[in-house]
Amino acid sequence: MKWLVLALLCLQLSEGIKLKKGKSIRENMKEAGVLEDYLRKIKHHAAKKYPSREDFVVYEPITSHLDSSYFGEISIGDPPQNFTVLFDTGSSNLWVPSTYCKTPACYNHVKFRPRESSTFITNGQTYTLSYGSGTLTVLLGYDTVRIQCITVTNQEFGLSKDEPTQPFYYADFDGILGMAYPSLAVGGTPTVLQGMLEQNQLSEPIFSFYFSRKPTYNYGGELILGGVDPQLFYGDITWAPVTQELYWQVAIDEFAIGESMMGWCSRGCQGIVDTGTFLLTVHNLLFTLSPQYAVDCNEIQNMPAITFIINGAQLPLYPSAYVFNNNGYCTLGIEVTYLPSQNRQPLWILGDVFLKQYYTIFDMANNRIGFAPSL
Repeated sequence: MKWLVLALLCLQLSEGIKLKKGKSIRENMKEAGVLEDYLRKIKHHAAKKYPSREDFVVYEPITSHLDSSYFGEISIGDPPQNFTVLFDTGSSNLWVPSTYCKTPACYNHVKFRPRESSTFITNGQTYTLSYGSGTLTVLLGYDTVRIQCITVTNQEFGLSKDEPTQPFYYADFDGILGMAYPSLAVGGTPTVLQGMLEQNQLSEPIFSFYFSRKPTYNYGGELILGGVDPQLFYGDITWAPVTQELYWQVAIDEFAIGESMMGWCSRGCQGIVDTGTFLLTVHNLLFTLSPQYAVDCNEIQNMPAITFIINGAQLPLYPSAYVFNNNGYCTLGIEVTYLPSQNRQPLWILGDVFLKQYYTIFDMANNRIGFAPSL
């Protein structure tokens, strides 16, 4: 019964968190036809009758915009101020726009108002965050961060002071919540996941992502904090150890095009599992499928599967996954990586093109990543 009360409380909280267009998550999920399924999942987990708050698993709905970016909602401060953020396994810092920022990108998004939060403090320190798409300057602050029923007090986060127009002005999210290892955090700031663990907010030191292959309006999947949902995948889980505790990075044994093993990874390849990168990115020396990125739409059905072999398991991507058809203009969902290779090993980024096909589990306790075919 205690679990059920907490679940209902979560729904009440999510109903109160408004999108920028004035609708709550619950309202948008109802319009998208996914609310009933979400409620069934809540009841399914409530039926397990977990005995305490420490065993609570939280579902965070992920919004999909044009099937190309995925983000969810959090709040910061007391009283809470609500933001949409990109849950990014390719970085480790949390930041949101703020009233300190005067650039156009900030005026196009919700801004944190530090004077309106009774729990906000700052020491005046600033630092610069760099992403593959741009950099920005932030002021370091401390306040309460909430995700559904998870509450982390005195969490360090960045308040943007200078956001470049490209890409942030056009972004459909306000800020970024990094979920990679603490060693990647700029300024050595504790990550939100660290705060959750230290303040006993997760049932297990694990989180997982489900990106729907057929997203509907304002619904693209779910982030499950503290657990795994076997209803969202099928078959066995392929586990791979993290090879470097910086990004969520795994070794790629081999890569195949159709039935042909390419031999590109004979000396080792590395793959970064990154929810913040939409496309599949490859080392520039390996980009041989189509240097022009465009393909003949009439030939998609004849294109081969491309397969990653990770920890001995084959994880294929079919043309329907890696080719995009935009009103008769077809392109590959593949680009050259913006990260340098490591130890002369080709580096891939397994972005959302890959993750839409594979439910992905991030096991912080055992430093491993699990992959299973998504439903």
